[in-house]
Amino acid sequence: MRQMHLVGFLQAQNCTNLASSWRHPESRTDFLRADYYQEIGRILEAGKFDLAFFDDRLSMPDRFGSDHHHTIEHGIRCVKLDPVVVLTMMAAATRRLGLGSTASTTYFEPYHVARCFQTLDLMSDGRAAWNIVTSLNDGEAANMGHAEMMAHDARYDRADEFVEVVLGHWDAWEDDALIVDKASGRFGDGNKVHRLDYKGRFLQSRGPFTVPRSPQGRPVMIQAGSSGRGKKFSARWAELVFVAYHDIASGRRDYDAFKAMIAATGRDPASVKVATLCNPICAATRAEAEDRAALIEKLPLEIDALSLLSEALNFDFASKGMDEPFSDEEMASIQGLQAIRDRVVEATGKKNPTVRDFITGSGRGRPKMDMVGGPKEVADKLEAWFEGGACDGFVISATHVPGTYAEFVQFIVPELQRRGLFRKDYTGPTLRDHLGLQRAVRGDWQMQHAAQ
Repeated sequence: MRQMHLVGFLQAQNCTNLASSWRHPESRTDFLRADYYQEIGRILEAGKFDLAFFDDRLSMPDRFGSDHHHTIEHGIRCVKLDPVVVLTMMAAATRRLGLGSTASTTYFEPYHVARCFQTLDLMSDGRAAWNIVTSLNDGEAANMGHAEMMAHDARYDRADEFVEVVLGHWDAWEDDALIVDKASGRFGDGNKVHRLDYKGRFLQSRGPFTVPRSPQGRPVMIQAGSSGRGKKFSARWAELVFVAYHDIASGRRDYDAFKAMIAATGRDPASVKVATLCNPICAATRAEAEDRAALIEKLPLEIDALSLLSEALNFDFASKGMDEPFSDEEMASIQGLQAIRDRVVEATGKKNPTVRDFITGSGRGRPKMDMVGGPKEVADKLEAWFEGGACDGFVISATHVPGTYAEFVQFIVPELQRRGLFRKDYTGPTLRDHLGLQRAVRGDWQMQHAAQ
């Protein structure tokens, strides 16, 4: 029986992706300590989650009013730790939970990313995953020494080369290249470690790579591009894709269309898992969950939405009045998360929405309140999405930490297991085992793309 996949959506920062989560009375506030993240890891592993995944940005939101003071004052994603370092601490506190982190193809070097994630994969016995992002706002560009963000499609063109370099390095060592025989004095077989010598339009990298292969061959690759170019990139490279579908009907259409894109690249659509974002608010009973939701709904502030919209769309929302429409030129100039802009236009039916329309139409800074209930109610909704052909699993977002994860594991996971929709135990030690993926074989990605 087909089983759903579950991902814990995390941030190595003072809040979750919901900026107001730190204000929740039950949220832990020791987010600068390893145990904060290790407890989350232990909870997710007890719930047999596939992996814990860290989103990341390389700047704090400071586009609104061209100033960071409001970000600090209101705790709007202002503390951002290095997620890979945090993952190593979580790895030490878990044995089976997958460990995924974001790393930018625009601002990092492919050799560094390859070494970092392959090392994490070895240190965790084959549980690592790399979330491939191209980065999206000018704040990140400024922090990383660039005058401005690269054009959208050019970032993905460069990212294609970046992934080729990373995969090439991950394929450098054959599985039996290491010998480590003290008696003969032979450490390894030099003929089984290969130099890359990559030269592309954007990137070049020589090698040989310095990290041998891991128990799962190489880290799992994650992607979440939502634009047309982003989806094309995902279809070519990703093994796990994160989406934010809005309802089952449109989700099913997008899911089917994306799986068709994967098939068109010569890859097996079943080898790419699609998980949609959800914000469950659950408790032992529906009444208790509704009480929790009422509290959570009061936490977000208007400044949260204005700050996060400015960051995501690379446009200073302080420059316009709340009820002032965006001009055609302003709408066309948005270069960040264009999917947000398109969603607002669709939701409001306005070609030129106002600032207030962007707040209400995007839902930025507020959790969706469409999955509130006890075990039966929440499991019914998850099952409807999953059995309705709209996804292969779910990315569980938190309204407070660690309570959201603990409540989901306590109340929802057992109900999903009772229905036969979710595993009762891990079937193997590696993340590829959890996702139902074969161990990565050297050169398999080249063979897949040769068929295009």
